[in-house]
Order: sequence, then structure tokens, then C-alpha cells
Amino acid sequence: MTRVFLCVLRRDLALALRRKSDALNALMFFVVVTTLFPLGVGAERNLLQTIAPGILWVAALLAAMLSLGRMFEADYADGTLEQMALAREPLPVVVIAKILSHWLVTGLPLTLLAPLLALQFDLSSGAIAVLCETLLIGTPVLSLIGSVGAALTLGLRGGGVLAALLVLPLCIPVLIFGAGAVGAASSGLGAQAHVFLLGAFLLVSLAFAPWATAAAVRVALD
Repeated sequence: MTRVFLCVLRRDLALALRRKSDALNALMFFVVVTTLFPLGVGAERNLLQTIAPGILWVAALLAAMLSLGRMFEADYADGTLEQMALAREPLPVVVIAKILSHWLVTGLPLTLLAPLLALQFDLSSGAIAVLCETLLIGTPVLSLIGSVGAALTLGLRGGGVLAALLVLPLCIPVLIFGAGAVGAASSGLGAQAHVFLLGAFLLVSLAFAPWATAAAVRVALD
């Protein structure tokens, strides 16, 4: 199973490098949205620090949603996903590899780019550190939950939009606690409670999302 996991992961990463526009679109969306807000609301320091957590987290959430439709779409279209489902190895192993690939291509770059964009909002170094920590924990949750929506909409016209609509309500708690942690750190309060709750969401998502996604994939293939 480890060999299959690594093979699928390497394959998906290699394909992502060939289709760089998919990842770049999400990153450019994140950059554009977070850059336009300071230009629109002005340079008032307190206002920027107040709105920064919500803007950064909402932009990251929407950017992660942009690439959900392509998580299984190409493999479904050319029959590769069906062959993976018929293999002897458990389908959840393949699903976890695909989710990890999606996070490495989308979630991790967003996390690495966020500190630079946070400087526009004049956030403190402590708040920026908490932002990176929450994104590092929260973006895998977005990929895990998003995989379920991507699998449920396989083969449907406009599946990417439908997947985002299905997933967004489930991601609201991640958004609330992620932005809340940054806001608390920016105000000088403790952010540990928010971070621990995000960690709990990650553990629950890891426990259930791959198997739910695998079941949804089998339904789509049938």
C-alpha cells in the first residue's frame, strides 16, 4: 500500500507540474483578492489589522475551492480512476495520495505566500506566525472535505461549481476558527484554543473524509 500511495502521489505531482496553470490560478486569485482590499479600504492601520484575518482566510478558502473540480476529473475522464478502483489496493489509499497531492500543489503554496501578503495589513509578527500555523493546519482540512464534494460531483456538468457549493458550508467552522485565531493573536489574546479546535477538525477529517470520498467515487463510477 505504501508503494501504491507513493506512486500515485508522484504521478499526480508530475501531472500538476505539467499543468502549472491550475495551481497558478489559485495563487493568483489569492494574491489579487488580498491585494485589492487594502487598496480599496485605505491605509488606516487599525482597520487593516481588524479586517486582515477574515480577508486572508476567506481568500485562502476560495482559492482552495478553485481547484477542487480537477482533483479527480482528468482521471475520471480517461478511465484511470476506474482502473484504480478495480485494483487490489484499497481505494482510500489512492484517495489519500490524491488529497495530499492537491494540498501540496494548492494549500502549501497558499500557506507559504500568506506571510508576504499579511504584511500589507500591518499585522504583527506574532499574528503572522499564527496565520501560518492555522493555514498549515486548516488547508489540509479544506482539501480533505473538498475531496468529498469533488467525488460527489464527478461526471456532472459544472462539477467544480457544484463541489464548491457543497463544500463551503462544511468549511465555515474552519474559516471561523482560523480567522479567530489570527484575530486573537493580533489583539494580544491567546490563540491556542482556536488552534486546538482546528487540529481536532483535521483529525476528524483524516478519520472520515478519505473513506467517504472513496465511497463517493465508487458511486460515480457505477
